[in-house]
Amino acid sequence: MMMQKNTGLKRIILALGYSLQGLKSAFKHEAAFRQELLLAVIFIPLACYLDVSQIERILLITPLILVIIIEIINSAIEAVVDRISTEKHELAGRAKDMGSAAVLIALLLTAYIWIEILFLA
Repeated sequence: MMMQKNTGLKRIILALGYSLQGLKSAFKHEAAFRQELLLAVIFIPLACYLDVSQIERILLITPLILVIIIEIINSAIEAVVDRISTEKHELAGRAKDMGSAAVLIALLLTAYIWIEILFLA
């Protein structure tokens, strides 16, 4: 017997629910997510307050959101790796390290853009 797939509006509503569950889970279980969200809650309003052009404001806000997105993906990678095995394995360590590196690069990009716009432009 085949399971019937959800389509249309029902699929969209279910997908929204799963997404909200993911955000709630990230907030509950991931300290790094909470810290990066706090940074965004501080710096996004600051970007809106600063006397910069609309394009500069977009450039200030976008990497903050990107950090949050990458952190969620990194947390998902870590959860899957931990679910598969708790034993140390080179590939598991590599996957976790690469996810962490992606977050670091996004944070460095954020810092660079803010410094460039606010202090070097």
